[in-house]
Order: sequence, then structure tokens, then C-alpha cells
Amino acid sequence: MSYEMWTEKYRPRSLDDIIDQEEIVNRLKSFVKARNIPHCIFAGPPGTGKTTAALCLAHDLYGPGYHEYIMELNASDERGINVVRETVKTFARTKSIGEVPFKILILDEADNMTSDAQQALRRTMERYTETARFILIANYSGRIIEPIQSRCAPFRFTYLPEEQIIKRILYIAEQEGLTITDDGVKAIVEIGGGDLRRTINVLQTAASTGKPIDEETVYSVVGRANPADVREMMLTALNGGFIEARNKLRELLLKYGLAGSDILAQIHSEVFRLNIPERWKVKIMEIIGETDYRLLQGSNEEIQLSALLAKFVEAGEAIRRG
Repeated sequence: MSYEMWTEKYRPRSLDDIIDQEEIVNRLKSFVKARNIPHCIFAGPPGTGKTTAALCLAHDLYGPGYHEYIMELNASDERGINVVRETVKTFARTKSIGEVPFKILILDEADNMTSDAQQALRRTMERYTETARFILIANYSGRIIEPIQSRCAPFRFTYLPEEQIIKRILYIAEQEGLTITDDGVKAIVEIGGGDLRRTINVLQTAASTGKPIDEETVYSVVGRANPADVREMMLTALNGGFIEARNKLRELLLKYGLAGSDILAQIHSEVFRLNIPERWKVKIMEIIGETDYRLLQGSNEEIQLSALLAKFVEAGEAIRRG
């Protein structure tokens, strides 16, 4: 197995390689064709290709040597006003040598910048438009001040559809010579939650075990309980088996080394799959919310989760009575 990070190894290199973001790609291609781009904000959930799209745009605009014309900064690390005044301004004021008369500054995690830094950035964007274009990448565009938003063309990224993520997993598995089962693919997709970067990292972590990648392998390497085990524990409690369900809970805590909040999050997900009346799902969700609050306040995990299972037992009895 290659030790190179697969997220870098298998990322798109050109705008033509980006899938399922057609509207965004077409707009970016029009910029490349015109050899000119405005300041941009790429906003959307993590792992949806925002940074990759910015790098692909630079590649198509400048060619293979595009790294000479761009600067990447992560604003979550370098988020103060001094970075804008020194690093950003120094880069922005120097003119590009080549067919394209400007350079590109990619500012990742821009929504983590302080308000003062954003105000300084706004002024820099105004003064150096001729020599530099800014691409601000953010999970939450609302955290970027309005004066900057009004100067930028917005691009909204969305999660990839599940079928495209599955196709990518199978492609990487084939390229790396991995053995992966259908339930292993399903587990990776579920853990990834639409975040393709996280999905690929989970796949690489599972592959590092040297075993066939199945459901059990995937859940063991990421430190999550198998949903089937969590569902079995919940159903056991709903059917009146409190002691058996509690033993299953302790087994999960010991086997996977999970925190109580992790188990609770999985219980929360599984409630929606239970075959019980809607009104009881509502009541159970309310109980889960109370348990979550108590855990956040520092209550004993095992006691609170046991109390939650006791509520499941009571709910099951009420459901059977009708």
C-alpha cells in the first residue's frame, strides 16, 4: 500500500476531473476561457471539493507550473491581522509575470479569521485587485463580513451523491489492489457522511490493516460500534430485556473503547430506523436529548446510558399495550 496520502493522490487535477458540480465547474471554466477571475467565496460543508476546485482553477489558468502563481494560507492557523498586513499584502502587491496579469491567493478556513483581520483583508482586496485575486474558502460563509461577501462571486458546494462516493471508493480500491466487501463500502459511506476527504481517509486506514475491508474492519479502525450491535441493544431493551441490553452496552463500551456521547450519537441515528410508531420516536428523541445534556454536564456515562435503556424498556411496554 502506498504511504502517500490518498486524498492527495486521487484528487482531481483539472476542472474536467471534477464531478457532480456542473454549474460551479461551468462558471469556473468561463473564467479560465476569459483569462480573468473575480474575487470568489467557495462555501459549503467539509470534504466537498472547495480547495480542490480552487487548485484545479489555478492549474487550468496558469498551466502545470501554477504553483508559482498562487499562495495557500490556512486562516484557522494564521488568522490574525498581522498575517494580512504582512504575508498577504506582500504577496498581493507583487505583479505576476506571464500571460495572466494577476496571482491567486487561496485563503482556506477564511470563516475562522478574526473580525479585525477580515477588515484588513477587505482593504487589501480593494487596493490590489489588479495584481491579485482572492479565493476565500469557508464552511460557513455567514461568518465572513458583509463588505467582503459583496466583493466576491459566491460558489455553493454541496455533498456528493452516495452513488458517486461509492464509485470513487471502488475506483481507489481497484487501483490499490484492495479486497472490499459490499458491507465494507456501505460502512465507509455511512462514516464519511458525504465528506469525500473523510471517506478516503477511512478507506486508507482500513486498508492499512492488511485484511479484507469488511464492515467489522471499518468500524474497528475508526473506533465506532457496529450499528447492528447498537440496534440489537436497543431492540433488546424495547422487548423488555433490560439486564441483557445493559450487558450489551457494557460490552460495547469495553470492546470499542467509546465515550458515552459516541454511543448516544449512534443510538440517536438508529432511532429513525426502528419500526415503532412515530409518536414514540418523538418521545425517545426527547429522552435522548435529556441524556445528552446530562452527559455534557459531566454525569456518569454508564449510569445515564443505563437510565436511557430503562426508558426504552418502559417505552416498549407502552407500545405493546397500544
